[in-house]
Amino acid sequence: MAQLLDRIGDRFALLTGGDRVAAGRLRSLAAAVDAEEATMRQALAWAMEHDTTVAFQLAVALGSWWSLRGRLPGEYRLLSQAASHAEAGSGGWCAAQLLLGWAAQSSADLATALGHFTAVRDAVADRPPSWALTSVLAGRAGVLRPMGRTAEAVGDARRALALAREIGHPAGELRALAELSLDADYAGDHDEAVRLARQAGQITAGIPGASARGCIAVLTIVLANAGDLAEAERAGEAGLARARDAGDLRNQALLLIGIVNVDLRAGRTGDAAAHLREGLRLAARTGDWFDLRTGLSQCGDLCAATGRTAEALTLWAACAAVEQHGGLTDPPWFVPWREEQQRQARLALGPGQAQAAEAEDRGAAMSLATAAEYALMLTSPGSPQPAAAPGPGKLSARERELVRLVAQGRTDAQIAAELHISVRTVSSHLDRIRDKTGCRRRADLTRLALSERLV
Repeated sequence: MAQLLDRIGDRFALLTGGDRVAAGRLRSLAAAVDAEEATMRQALAWAMEHDTTVAFQLAVALGSWWSLRGRLPGEYRLLSQAASHAEAGSGGWCAAQLLLGWAAQSSADLATALGHFTAVRDAVADRPPSWALTSVLAGRAGVLRPMGRTAEAVGDARRALALAREIGHPAGELRALAELSLDADYAGDHDEAVRLARQAGQITAGIPGASARGCIAVLTIVLANAGDLAEAERAGEAGLARARDAGDLRNQALLLIGIVNVDLRAGRTGDAAAHLREGLRLAARTGDWFDLRTGLSQCGDLCAATGRTAEALTLWAACAAVEQHGGLTDPPWFVPWREEQQRQARLALGPGQAQAAEAEDRGAAMSLATAAEYALMLTSPGSPQPAAAPGPGKLSARERELVRLVAQGRTDAQIAAELHISVRTVSSHLDRIRDKTGCRRRADLTRLALSERLV
């Protein structure tokens, strides 16, 4: 077990070191750790029953790896179980709470994320300044800002910056500056946002590779919002190449958000569609709600730019529903711009507003997964409109209802309960639907439902 922990630590240190290791070596290391993850999980399951100290150490090591590979949101329960064996206030406990906070934040549970970060802040508040305090203050800033509590976010980020400089913690200083850059961007002070992001990027010594790549993602986003498209494009492409080399899926998704923003502002709709599709696939793989939500918004912008007005309204409505569910607030400068886009789109659909209302109602009723699948359909190469799936006319009314429920994200058990039939009957119905349509996966059935406007 000790050797396993050492191996994880060594490999993770190399991977997060980023630029010190050749790209081919990084990819080999990433593949090696991915291949060993099943063994690590078996070891963790054994340790949870026999040695909780080792279980906790292994969970934290895996948590760092899951964060790099974009799998952290799906591992919240396992990390929480392991963290329950740690002594509150200890260094390991603080590290675990940070991971749990990031996992909850990525899963759209901002209140829970804030709770984890605040618990660490309160536990170490009467101690000398530490990496834990600077990290959780920056974490709180990242959660408070999208909740609309901007003054608190700025205050925590500034305190994190001062503490990081006091104790000589460059990674904490970089993270605090990045949060302050995003705070300025949120407030509409785009020039200040760029200045702070550039200042963060000048910190290079002692910075983990993932943090450096995240800083590039922030710079790309704020440069685009400031209108410096050429520099944003250069930064985004360089950062994306580094993230791909390191197998850093989380930062790949963030960098693609910035690059799509550049493409849309520059009027390059073809490039925007390709980059957006890549970003949506990554976001669906990692389960990060912020990336998915942003992808929906950007896909709506793409549809508006390419004359697909109803689809734009549908995606913007789906995005708004996600924001409402997650308690997310848009930047003040963004709100009037979006409202004007929606007004123009409604006017373009003609008098009476019936078509616009139908499009918006459709988006508001979509689950996040369904809306993401819809966006993927709309960004498919050579498919500007959702393509019809094979054989939908052959389905009975009951079968079409099952397809609709699958597209809404229902499990077989949930469908059975809603339709008052057995799970076995649901399975039989779905088998017949697959035979009739050729749609073997649930994602294929979702596309069928979307193309037939069942959702």
